[in-house]
This record gives sequence, structure tokens and C-alpha cells, in this order.
Amino acid sequence: MKSRESGVKQGVTGRAIALAGLLDYQKDAIVSRTLIDCKTGTVTLFAFDKGQGLSEHTAPFDALVYIADGEAAVYVAGRKNAVKAGELIVMPAGKPHALTAEKKFKMLLVMVRS
Repeated sequence: MKSRESGVKQGVTGRAIALAGLLDYQKDAIVSRTLIDCKTGTVTLFAFDKGQGLSEHTAPFDALVYIADGEAAVYVAGRKNAVKAGELIVMPAGKPHALTAEKKFKMLLVMVRS
């Protein structure tokens, strides 16, 4: 459910929240929760179980990935990056990228559409 606040989902406004605690891991799955969904972009939290991932693709917009828990293998233009909890990486628009969970991890994906 959206709140009256321009695309911000209910339950995440006006208070401090432990990011990694907003979503639980599920065995053999990728779970997501959209926190903000606006014309200018989205903010989505994901939980990847070990062995899960997103295959290589491109996007027309820049995307910022912040690792909230665990560690992800993030590939940008063929280069592997080990990104750990507390670190972020930007995947530039038009560049192929992919993600794999060599260990389970949670990430915040910030998509900027303008």
C-alpha cells in the first residue's frame, strides 16, 4: 500500500528502521520489498538465498546497489566485484550487469529514472 507521500510505501516513513530487518531470507528464493515507487525512481530491498541471482542484463538508468547484509558478486561490464555489507556499487545505465549470491545477501536497489 502506498502512503499519501508520493510513492513511499506504508510502514517506512517517519521513523528509523533497521534496513536488513525489513525482509527475511527464503530458502532457494529471491524476495523483494518495494519501499519507494515514483516516476523518478524506485527503492527496493532484496534478499537473495545462496545460489540465487539475476542474469546479465542492461537497464536504461543508473542503479545503485547497497549491500545491507552478507556479500554479493556483482558483475559490471564483465568485471566481478565482491561487494560486502556496508558497501555499495553503481551499475551505470547501458552497461551489462549481473548479481550472484555465492553467500546469501540483502541489497537495497536504488533505481534513478531521470
